[in-house]
Amino acid sequence: QVQLAESGGGLVQAGDSLRLSCAASGRTFGTMGWFRQAPGKEREFVAAISRSRTSTYYSDSVKVRFTISRDNAKNTVYLVMNRLKPEDTAVYYCAAVTAGTDYSSSDYYSVPAYHYWGQGTQVTVSS
Repeated sequence: QVQLAESGGGLVQAGDSLRLSCAASGRTFGTMGWFRQAPGKEREFVAAISRSRTSTYYSDSVKVRFTISRDNAKNTVYLVMNRLKPEDTAVYYCAAVTAGTDYSSSDYYSVPAYHYWGQGTQVTVSS
């Protein structure tokens, strides 16, 4: 059974940092990513990383503040979020693509590309 379990969310102040973790199990995954969804808004791409860790992808709004990484031995992907802003407040979801899926780089920015999703972890940034 495939499971993606996020952890590390919480309530912080603007300018603080958080590290989210996503523990994956049940199969081998290819690219893994993070998305977020604020109340009343669509789910949006945040960051993604290839299985080999040679390719990373970021949205423009986070790419100088957030860092994605993964530890394949632990089947875990991380998102370090620095200099958090109130507009970063959202539920953060871990997502994964089945290993061996043949996508172009641009595909990884879209929700439909991902085959598996976690339940999400809330991040709230107060001003």
